[in-house]
Amino acid sequence: MVAVRPGDVEATLSRLDPLRPVVLLFGPDSGLVRERARAYLARACAGSDDPFGMVRLDGDEISGDPGRLVDEAGTLALFGGRRVVSLRAGSKNIVPAVEALLAAPPEQAIIVIEAGDLKRGMGLRALCEASPHALAIACYADSERDLARLVDTMMAEAGMALDRDARGELLALLGGDRMASRGEIAKLLLYATGEPRITSAHVRAIVGDASSLALDEIADATFAGQPADMASAFAKATGEGMRADIVLGAVCRTAQALHQMRLAIEAGGSVERAVEGARPAIHFRRKPFVEKALRGWSVARLETALFALDDALLAARRNAALGPAIAERALLQVAGQAKRG
Repeated sequence: MVAVRPGDVEATLSRLDPLRPVVLLFGPDSGLVRERARAYLARACAGSDDPFGMVRLDGDEISGDPGRLVDEAGTLALFGGRRVVSLRAGSKNIVPAVEALLAAPPEQAIIVIEAGDLKRGMGLRALCEASPHALAIACYADSERDLARLVDTMMAEAGMALDRDARGELLALLGGDRMASRGEIAKLLLYATGEPRITSAHVRAIVGDASSLALDEIADATFAGQPADMASAFAKATGEGMRADIVLGAVCRTAQALHQMRLAIEAGGSVERAVEGARPAIHFRRKPFVEKALRGWSVARLETALFALDDALLAARRNAALGPAIAERALLQVAGQAKRG
């Protein structure tokens, strides 16, 4: 198995491994998948003056022509050196193409594959994890430590000082998607340009509104039984380009977190203790919604809702054009169930 452990990811991606030219990046955090892919591709292209040294492929296009991936990876770079291939998986099956590539891996190529959330032991993930010529790296939502490192790094790069209270509030507002978190921090830095320090007032002024637009608001309104608020937040998010499957993935993670808290409550704990003991910590603005959801949902009902959302997530990924409609319908159904109690 060549599945990279979470603690080894950064070290693994910091260097190219010629024995494992195929790198599969996958997981629910599409922003982190994209960020890591960009960094690794840049490292693979470093030192090359060939403008055609890297080729970008779409998974849906090569699914009907599995041999094309092998051909592209085996093509010699125009000015010599390494061939770099960026492949983004879509809704169609690319396992035959990757299987053929791994059967005869090229010696002078790096192939980076970006994919969504792949189930363990199946398809593309199982193929890459079992191959000695591939690395399989899962990209999950940032932990508190990951977010703290991201904030500190971006602040240091910008030469900005961040108050301790502001840092805590900012961390509570981030999460769910790495690229979204980067965007919020960059927006904060731009907003506070010229200021001696970034304070909580800056964070609340520029990050709070964006956070209310994001995934937590959709999930909270869904499970608190507020379908109108959910529909409004969903429309804003998709209107700004957020993919339906990303929204559904975030709502599924919220359902899983609520499920764990309800298990503790039904074992004799209290709603308040479950909320206060949640990790990562729940932002104070979300607590009323989470507490309402915990009082209104049972473990069994949450399991039913989670299965329905998971089915909608799969359907949205299979049909991206209908994804927003599929996602909104599923979320409205769950919000309606919550409202009816």
